Amino acid sequence: MDSTDTDRFDTSRFEASRNRLASLAYRLLGSATDAEDAVQDAFLRWQAADRQRIKVPEAWLTKVVTNLCLDRLRSARARRERAVGAWLPEPLLDGDPMLGPADTFEQRESVSLAVLTLMERLSPVERAVYVLREAFSYGHAEIAGILGITESASQQHLHRARHRVTAARRHVGEADPASARRIVEEFLAAATSGRTERLVALLTDDVTAISDGAGRSEKLLRFDTPQRVAVVARAGFTPAPAKRRLAGGTPAIHYALVNGAPAVLVVVGDEVVGTVTFDIADDKIATVRGIANRARLVRLTEAWRRRGPDAPLIARW
Repeated sequence: MDSTDTDRFDTSRFEASRNRLASLAYRLLGSATDAEDAVQDAFLRWQAADRQRIKVPEAWLTKVVTNLCLDRLRSARARRERAVGAWLPEPLLDGDPMLGPADTFEQRESVSLAVLTLMERLSPVERAVYVLREAFSYGHAEIAGILGITESASQQHLHRARHRVTAARRHVGEADPASARRIVEEFLAAATSGRTERLVALLTDDVTAISDGAGRSEKLLRFDTPQRVAVVARAGFTPAPAKRRLAGGTPAIHYALVNGAPAVLVVVGDEVVGTVTFDIADDKIATVRGIANRARLVRLTEAWRRRGPDAPLIARW
């Protein structure tokens, strides 16, 4: 095999791992854009490496991507941008390969917007151990080799990470798909018609609503209590000419699954200009997350265009 054939073969080996590496990087960083950059940096390192000396390419690539992500998480810029209360993960449409393995509840939960947000409370190493163990089922010996720590330290980091995530994570579980859709449709119908009492009835007593303010606020907007969330939802979903101008046209509203959670997408033409996701607990809405910063919706829009829209819940909002 000549050098050209070798390079082509080695490139193919990398590409075979790309989706898994991107899924790992997305869980670590919570950003599809940053995950893509980390994977591309890993590819450049793969090309520059003496690949004849790499015995297990998958392990080598996992270690490189993980540590590239840790470098990003530790950077001063990342600490500023990801300050608690100022950041939400980048949402992804279900079916996106970057969401990665979804065979177990732990794998599905690890990529939920709720857990991705909670992982911001972990140190970079705790986050890496948590993701490698919970989402990718690596053993502590393997994790220790990837991160350059001892097995005992890996076990301790996992224990702390699980405790911190569990302590802050309200029990939501996995809602029945048909029930979840029905609840979201009822929420949308009540919000767009201004029926505040019906909205309150659909919310848990400890409901929380979080919004990125369409990228116009330095901090996330946060609302608590069913009454307050209902008022905000009614104000946000009531159609108005000013909102259509802000959206760039007359939106349609579609139902979708985003990071495994029921959601509505606000779509103008073929561009997703906003998404609202819902955590469901005991047939009520426990958390509402609104993301309308269009820089955070680029990959979701691309996936939406490829998939093709289904019938909207509201054709002209």
